[in-house]
Amino acid sequence: MNYIGAKNKLLPFLDENITEVVGSLKGKVFCDIFAGTGAVGRYFKTRVSKIIANDIETYSYVLNKNYIANHQPIDASEFLDELNSLNGIEGFIFENYAQGGKENRLYFSSENAKKIDAIRLKIEEWKNKGQLTDSIYYFLLASLLECADKVANTASVYGAYLKKLKKTALKPLILEPALFQINDNSHEVFQKDSNDLIREIEGDILYMDPPYNARQYGANYHLLNTIAIYDKFAPKGKTGMRSYKRSQYCSKASVSNAFEKLISQAKFKYIFLSYNNEGLMSFDEIKNIMSRYGKYRVASTNYQRFKADSNRENKADKTTEYLHILVK
Repeated sequence: MNYIGAKNKLLPFLDENITEVVGSLKGKVFCDIFAGTGAVGRYFKTRVSKIIANDIETYSYVLNKNYIANHQPIDASEFLDELNSLNGIEGFIFENYAQGGKENRLYFSSENAKKIDAIRLKIEEWKNKGQLTDSIYYFLLASLLECADKVANTASVYGAYLKKLKKTALKPLILEPALFQINDNSHEVFQKDSNDLIREIEGDILYMDPPYNARQYGANYHLLNTIAIYDKFAPKGKTGMRSYKRSQYCSKASVSNAFEKLISQAKFKYIFLSYNNEGLMSFDEIKNIMSRYGKYRVASTNYQRFKADSNRENKADKTTEYLHILVK
C-alpha cells in the first residue's frame, strides 16, 4: 500500500540504529505501538522472540492480524479461487462509493466495487458458518484490503476521489494472497489507544511511529475501515466519511502531553521514536521530554517526502527523518 508515513524505505536505517543500541535482538520483545500497515513489525518478526503490534484503526488491525499474528502455514487456496470466481453484487460499497452507485462517488469502478461487495460478504458468510479459522479470516480480509487499495480511484489517501477513473482503477480487481512470514514464535496484535495499551504491556524494545501532523488516519483511510468493518451506516458528505476516533498525536494542543505520558509509563528499556522535521512536536520538545527518563541520543537521515498528489512544486522533495533514542 502507498501509505502515509510508511517506513519501508527507512528499514535499513532503523535496523542499523536499533541493533547498534540494543545489540542482539534474539529473545527480545519488540513493540510497534503505532503499527500502521505493520512494515516495521514484519521486518523484525523473525529476528525477535515476539512482536506486539498495535493500532487504533481497524484496517491496520486486520493487516497486522495477518502479517504479524499469523505465523504458521495455512492453506487458503480454495477460498481464494472461489472468491475470485464470484460475480459482483450491488452492495454497500457499490451503492455508496462507486461509479453508478446512488451517490456516484468515484472511489471505485462499478465492477470493482461489486466485486469488493461480493468478496466481503462471502468472507463474512464463511466466518459466521464457522468455516474459517481466525488465521484464514484475517488472511482473506487483509488480501481484500490490499487488492481493493490497488484499484482505488484516489491519489493515495481516501480523503477525496479523482474526478475521472484513472488507469489503475479500471483494472479488474483480482484477489491476490497477502503472504506472511512463517516462524515458530507467537505474536500479539491489539486495537487500542496507545496510551491505554502502554500500561498493560512490557518488553525490551518500544518503537513509536505516531502521526506527525494534523491529518487523522481515520479520515485518510476511512474507506478501508468501512470495507474491513462492513457495517451499515449513513456515509457523510461528498466523500462518504464514517465516524472515526481522533488521535491526540494529531493535535498541537495535546501531542506533547500524550507523548510524555506514554514515555513515562513505558515498561521498555529501549525506546525509539521516528519523527520528522515537520511534525507537530519540535525537535527540542522531543529531546527535552525523552532526556528526563534516561540516556538520550538521536540519529537522522534524509527521506523522500510522501506525495499524495503532484501539486507540491513549492515544497522540498525530501525531509529529515529523526530516530530519537532513549535507554531508560
